[in-house]
Amino acid sequence: MKVEIGPKLIAHLAHLSRLEFEPREIPQLQADLTRILGFIDALSTIETEGVEPLVYLSDRKFLLSPENTEQPRKDEVIPERLLSHEEALQNAPHRDSDYFRVPKVLSGKK
Repeated sequence: MKVEIGPKLIAHLAHLSRLEFEPREIPQLQADLTRILGFIDALSTIETEGVEPLVYLSDRKFLLSPENTEQPRKDEVIPERLLSHEEALQNAPHRDSDYFRVPKVLSGKK
């Protein structure tokens, strides 16, 4: 399927991802997106019949079951890497005292 990458599509994608681009950046974005779609098209031509799907990126499988004796490492809190409330909120585009403010996504109706 051939998708036309134009300024209108880039504007739509920018809106969906809440990004802003300068008009001078649009041609480079068009070129980049066209190349990415070209790579995806090239991948679709590869014969994958009989190839096992990749489930894990390593040979180590961490299955949470009674028979499994190998477990993933425990998460550890490293105090010097913790952010204060103020540090965590310093780059928030919108905040309300101690909280991030985000646009309403879901309505209460089903």
